[in-house]
Amino acid sequence: MADTRILTCLSCGQGNRVPADRLEQGPKCGTCGSALMPGKPVEVDLATLTKAARADQIPLLVDFWAPWCGPCRMMAPEFEKAASLLKGQARLAKIDTERSPEASTRWNIRGIPAFILFKDGRETARLAGARPAAELVGWVREQI
Repeated sequence: MADTRILTCLSCGQGNRVPADRLEQGPKCGTCGSALMPGKPVEVDLATLTKAARADQIPLLVDFWAPWCGPCRMMAPEFEKAASLLKGQARLAKIDTERSPEASTRWNIRGIPAFILFKDGRETARLAGARPAAELVGWVREQI
C-alpha cells in the first residue's frame, strides 16, 4: 500500500487521503475540489480548525489574529510569503479570533498574533508576535 497522509480540506472540512509523493503536485479535495496544499494561508472556522488540528498528518501552522490588531495586519503579507515558501512541507491557516473567540479560549491564546504548529493530532510548538517570513519559515522547519 502506498504511503498516504490524511489532510482535512480547509475549505469544506472533509478528510482526504493523499499519497505522500503527490503532496507537492497540487492534490485537490475529493469532495469540493479545493487545493489541499494551496501554498497560501486559508481562513478557517473553529470546526474545521479543530478537525484539522486533530487529524492532519502534515504540519499545520495556524495564525490566530483579529482585524483590529495592527501587528496582525502587518504580519499578513509575511504569513502569505511563509505559506508559499513552505508549500509541500506545511499548510498555513488563519482564524479570526474576533469571529471565533472560542478558538482563543480553546488554545489559551493570550495575545495576538499568535502561531501554533500542529502535527499528528497535537500542538507541537507555539510562537507569539509578528515575525518576518524567513524567521517564521525557519522556526517551522526546525519544528518539523
